[in-house]
Amino acid sequence: MLKVTDTFKQSLLEVYGEKENSCERFMALTKKYNEYFHMEEPEYFTSPGRMELIGNHTDHNGGKVLAASIQMDTIAAAGPNRTETVTILSEGYEQPFMLNLEELETIPGDEGTLSLLAGIFQGCRACGFHVHGFQACISTNVLSAAGVSSSASFEMLICAIINYYFNENKMSCIDYARIGRYAENHYWNKQSGLMDQLACAAGGMIFLDFTDSEFPCVERMKPESILEGYDIILVNTGKGHGDLSREYSEIPSEMKKAAAQMEKTVLSEASLPLLLKKLPMIRENCGDRSFLRSLHFYEENDRVVKAKSALINRNTEELLELINESGNSSWKWLQNCFTNSNYQEQGITVTLALTELFIAEKQKGACRVHGGGFAGVIMAMLPNELVDEYIGYIEGCTGKGSAFRMGIRPYGAICVNEYIK
Repeated sequence: MLKVTDTFKQSLLEVYGEKENSCERFMALTKKYNEYFHMEEPEYFTSPGRMELIGNHTDHNGGKVLAASIQMDTIAAAGPNRTETVTILSEGYEQPFMLNLEELETIPGDEGTLSLLAGIFQGCRACGFHVHGFQACISTNVLSAAGVSSSASFEMLICAIINYYFNENKMSCIDYARIGRYAENHYWNKQSGLMDQLACAAGGMIFLDFTDSEFPCVERMKPESILEGYDIILVNTGKGHGDLSREYSEIPSEMKKAAAQMEKTVLSEASLPLLLKKLPMIRENCGDRSFLRSLHFYEENDRVVKAKSALINRNTEELLELINESGNSSWKWLQNCFTNSNYQEQGITVTLALTELFIAEKQKGACRVHGGGFAGVIMAMLPNELVDEYIGYIEGCTGKGSAFRMGIRPYGAICVNEYIK
């Protein structure tokens, strides 16, 4: 069983900012690990979910994002087994996932977690890293299919285990992200970029520039002073987005079609003046939505740069204004607040509308759709003294327990044992 020493509790305080709840989670996980694998003293790993403060759907076209890891996380008790077999017992599944690393090519895509795991292991090898057998028990409190990247959190957790046991901690957060993208692109048929994975892997708040899509710029920010006196709230609006891969894939695809009309591969290689010059051609060959989504890209990219400056200059009011502008652009131009195929279901837009009414009355705060959109969560940023009132107000629509205060966590995907001194 897990030895709950003062040093272990201190390490949890370092990583989580608290030690009682996190300690209970790791103790429960250790019990399952001991019972199932009949082995003691595993090592412990954690990987957070993520939020994007601003920069909605810009990464896949070479754009910029302000993102952060959050307090929700996926955790593991794990150990190597000196074989070429991986066995993972994941909370919520009756049977473990078992993979023979010598037969990964036999595992087809689009079979959920099993395929994702095969993609991670293949991605590690494609990037030149080693993978061998291990066993793990995994648990998570990251909201599933809600826009806080539960899948990326899981992927980065597996990368942290592989890095710690088999690669002498030589893998960087960019390596982690590229491996996660490989798995999603090749085994989930999902045109994801690197933003979700990087925000989970790196930890803290980061400014990301994807001009070089393979090796993006990752710059750590210091948000504490500007967020002092404010809370970030994520509101789960109801329906998840597990079945919305087509809607997500259409956004980068339509942006790249517009880029092609400007004789470029992605929008970051062109400019807003050129987009406007090519407007008639883009409307005729790609459609109006392709143009509007591209317009969102350029304006959103500019907002990210301004938001970074607002953080550095501790200008909270400017940051709030930019977040509101981002939300309006996503709603009107990016058009990822509901699906055309089911336009009567608009949990995102209803929750945003109610939140905007609340902010207008209080004259403080900001809100926007969060993550991929279409379903899932919205983000609100409000003064501390208004949060309890807002949560009571918004949960009247979205249901009790649907609103979460969300702190920014300083650590990404790590082995907790490395922080036990």
